Amino acid sequence: MTTVLIVDDQDLIREGFRGLIDVEPDLAVIGAAADGDEGVRLARELRPDVVVMDIRMPIMDGLEATRRIRGDASLQDTHVLILTTFHLDEYVFAALRAGASGFLLKDAPIAELRNAIRVVASGEALLAPSVTRTLIEEFIRRPDPPAHLPAAAFSELTAREVEIAGLVAEGLSNAEIAERLVLSHATVKTHISRILAKLDLRDRVQLVIAAFEAGLTA
Repeated sequence: MTTVLIVDDQDLIREGFRGLIDVEPDLAVIGAAADGDEGVRLARELRPDVVVMDIRMPIMDGLEATRRIRGDASLQDTHVLILTTFHLDEYVFAALRAGASGFLLKDAPIAELRNAIRVVASGEALLAPSVTRTLIEEFIRRPDPPAHLPAAAFSELTAREVEIAGLVAEGLSNAEIAERLVLSHATVKTHISRILAKLDLRDRVQLVIAAFEAGLTA
């Protein structure tokens, strides 16, 4: 069972998401908060698998709440899924730096929300192919861009690992990569873990950025 904490300052969104998520047999909403401060407190108390986090909220915004959750050693298994508007939110980039596992558009179909929760809970980053390029290119252009990883660093990877890194950068999930390369899901997951270790990267989001910087994508 994947447990979920909803953090949003709008009552209708919190209750709407609760009802739409709880109907799934493998998902359960265990709490809801109206601001980031309450969200952090409930995250520490309830230890959810996924926090569905709004960005703009009173008292404490989603960015600071994400930073505190991801910076808490006791919450290392709690992943944050950011909610944003159709146009890429200014705070999304900072939220990814703060450790968010991805983002979801607020007007996305409910099936996408449920799938996003499952993807993030599994340890993958949610970077949809339709928005990955825009997101990462803008991310890199920010005044405080991520530390540049030299393209030479990828020489430590095997040809298969370079191929998989490129597919991750295109926004493919582990399952999609497995299907494309005719590999098992477990094998793909192992490859990605080794890639992250070799490049000393924290997570899939950083891998996507590094792959773009190294020119692994067209």
